Amino acid sequence: MSASTEQSQTSAILVGVDFGLPHFDTDLEELGLLAETAGLHPVGRITCKRKAPDAALFVGSGKAEEIKLLALQLGASEILFDQSLSPAQQRNLERTLELPVNDRTLLILEIFAQRARSHEGKLQVELARLQYLSTRLVRRWTHLERQTGGAGVRGGPGEKQIELDRRMIGEAIKRTKERLHKVKRQRQTQRRQRERRDAFNISLVGYTNAGKSTLFNALVKARAYAADQLFATLDTTTRQLYLGEAGRSVSLSDTVGFIRDLPHGLIDAFQATLQEAVDADLLLHVVDAANPNFPEQIAEVQRVLAEIGADHIPQILVFNKLDALGPERRPPQLQDSYELDGQPVPRVFVSARAGEGLAELRQLLAQRVTNPVEGDAEAAEMGADFPDNHASPF
Repeated sequence: MSASTEQSQTSAILVGVDFGLPHFDTDLEELGLLAETAGLHPVGRITCKRKAPDAALFVGSGKAEEIKLLALQLGASEILFDQSLSPAQQRNLERTLELPVNDRTLLILEIFAQRARSHEGKLQVELARLQYLSTRLVRRWTHLERQTGGAGVRGGPGEKQIELDRRMIGEAIKRTKERLHKVKRQRQTQRRQRERRDAFNISLVGYTNAGKSTLFNALVKARAYAADQLFATLDTTTRQLYLGEAGRSVSLSDTVGFIRDLPHGLIDAFQATLQEAVDADLLLHVVDAANPNFPEQIAEVQRVLAEIGADHIPQILVFNKLDALGPERRPPQLQDSYELDGQPVPRVFVSARAGEGLAELRQLLAQRVTNPVEGDAEAAEMGADFPDNHASPF
């Protein structure tokens, strides 16, 4: 990155608080990637340990002064927290630090707002943003259009500004929900049409930046946007995938990536998009095999799948980015099984970028399409052959 580019970006201090949870990111690596994806330039990182959040300042007054001093020294123009802040904590921190303060939730929402391309995706992001901002009306209501003139438009006599803002944002949420409901009905009609054609539906799911879109493009020769960054894909894309081994085509859908601490508002708002995963006959759970934290990422994806009601759908684990593994980390074979929630699940190692392992994946898909029950039996048998799949790095 050039010096001029860095200067044009908002510089931010990253702050993380360790409450003793197992997934705490000591280096704030993921928050840094999120910040860069949103166009921010991290210039400093600071962490601390607490038993519980401070009710007023989240980190306590002493740590808040330390953050303020570091921001002055590094010339930062924004403070970014790795956890969600309450509206009161956010306001108190801004008064103390004398800088804008944002949290992980808003950062993810901003990225989604930048990346959404389809009409549905934009509606979903807007709903999540409105729901988030409804609790922070003092700070960020100005993006809503002001209506002037006409009896009753600006509120009745004595109506306070905060009440007017709350009513305006409430009406905007209602309108957005109604428009999303229409989109959801349209998707349901499209699904019924696929069901009448006896379509077999496969959805790609996985942690963000696991390589889902690259794998999608490699399988169906599509041109879906793919990049080495978080949340490169937000909108569901569906294409037909012909499996010569099975002698038929299947529907393959690329969905939004999951992430730790995904805002609940986004899960609610993205029900229409995630419905592709709920209605699938098979999930291709894509994993970044080169990421040392892949077990935690798998667990997070499983948690979100359970939350949206898709945890009962059969899965194939696709350990992607085989080309990024050194010789000492390469698996002895491309296909085996992996224990997932206490059950053996078929697993295949691939490099979506280099094409390695794709033939094995297509063969496995063909087996599942032609005989799902037999595929489950093979997974159980492979689990017996490879009982200790955690003895190696995988």
